[in-house]
Amino acid sequence: MAELLNEVISAGGTTALTEAVTRNDIAIRMSGGQGAIWHVAEDDTGMILGFQWVEPHKDHGPEVANIATFARIGQTGIGIGSALFDATRDAALAIGYRWINATIRTDNEGGLIYYQSRGFETYGRVEGVRLASGQIVDQVLKRYDL
Repeated sequence: MAELLNEVISAGGTTALTEAVTRNDIAIRMSGGQGAIWHVAEDDTGMILGFQWVEPHKDHGPEVANIATFARIGQTGIGIGSALFDATRDAALAIGYRWINATIRTDNEGGLIYYQSRGFETYGRVEGVRLASGQIVDQVLKRYDL
C-alpha cells in the first residue's frame, strides 16, 4: 500500500499528502483505533490495485466517517473504486456511521468524478488550504448519507 500511495503522491495533483510514506506509516494509520475500516483491492497475483479507508471524522464526531481512496496509477476506470466503495459503505453502515465525508482537492478531477458517481453530494468548500509542501489548494467537501 505504501508503494502504491507513494506513486500517487509522486505524481501529484490528487492527494493532500505530499511526503512519501513508509510501510510503518501505513501500519500505524491502520491501527488507528475504533471506527477505522480498511479495504484493499488486489489482482490474482496479490498486487494491490487500490485501497480505501474510513475513520471517524475529527470535526464532525463519531457518527461521521472521513474517507480516503487510492488506486494504482493506470488502473482507474476498471471497477476497483466501485468494489471498494460497496464494501466500505456496507461496513460503515454496519458499525453505525450516519454519513461519509470526502474532502477532495478542486484540481483532482478524477476524485471529484469518482465521489460524484458514488452518490456523494457537495456541501461545502474550503479555500486556501496549505499542504505540507507549501502548496495552496482549494477543496470540495462532499457527503454520502448512509
